[in-house]
Amino acid sequence: MKDRPLSVIVIASIYILVGAGGFALHLGDLRTAHPFRYDALGIELVRIAAVIAGVFMLRGSNWARWLAVAWIAFHVVVGALHGWVPFAIHVLFLAVITWFLLRDPAAKYFGAGQPTHVR
Repeated sequence: MKDRPLSVIVIASIYILVGAGGFALHLGDLRTAHPFRYDALGIELVRIAAVIAGVFMLRGSNWARWLAVAWIAFHVVVGALHGWVPFAIHVLFLAVITWFLLRDPAAKYFGAGQPTHVR
């Protein structure tokens, strides 16, 4: 088994906690008086994506680290819709998460650059 870098453990754990916590927090939004409130469903799907990214990063799936980067990049856009401060905070998170997930230890753990075919 490949050695899992501490940075991957920390980031994956944060994704799992934020996703699961947000899912539980927003679960009540699905029970609304308005029958066509799809934004609550979308928010829950985004939270589930965070949990999936975290779990599969711990399992060493390369696609999961890209899902994690895409997830926080999506939040940069959402943050921009809410003002400069949320935008700046999410840009900072994006930079830190991307830096840690694309560094050499993480790249080796996820098998990036490894040939996917067998000779």
